[in-house]
Amino acid sequence: MLVYTSTEPPAADATLVHAARDGDRAAFGVLYDRYKRMVHGILLAHVPYGDAEDLLQDVFVQAMRQLAHLREPAAFGGWLAAIARRRATDHHRRCKDTIEANERNCGFSPQNAADRSEAEHVFEVIQHLPETYRETLILRLVEGMTGPEIAARTGLTSDSVRVNLCRGMKLLRAQLRGETDHE
Repeated sequence: MLVYTSTEPPAADATLVHAARDGDRAAFGVLYDRYKRMVHGILLAHVPYGDAEDLLQDVFVQAMRQLAHLREPAAFGGWLAAIARRRATDHHRRCKDTIEANERNCGFSPQNAADRSEAEHVFEVIQHLPETYRETLILRLVEGMTGPEIAARTGLTSDSVRVNLCRGMKLLRAQLRGETDHE
């Protein structure tokens, strides 16, 4: 029996993928441990926090089912990221239809449209910030999580979260003012 750790170098991913294809659940568990934060971050960039947890599980279940179709085992991370993005897009399409129907039924007003338009603009600007800051800002501004909550959920230190929020907010403000000065 092989023993796997989640601290092995990424080059070992191909070995883990081959073992998981052969039915080794421990190997797939290590892949899950290595990539769950990445998948979670991708999902958080596209869906509300409450939905991200369920979708995280869906992504890994889908990956396990489709693992035999992965042509290049060393490309597992990119392949998994693509599955996460597709799953988030599918979820967003379903939720968008529901939200639009509810807004019409609840007396949608022009003020709500203006607020939503502004929020969508800010969210779009966040999406174009460097990845280091994007996830932290989404967790704070969109999901309303505190710095300590973000640190606990992402595995970052409180200091890293504080720095990412500070620098990310500086970049966000500059982008919203139309400045092009990048870090």
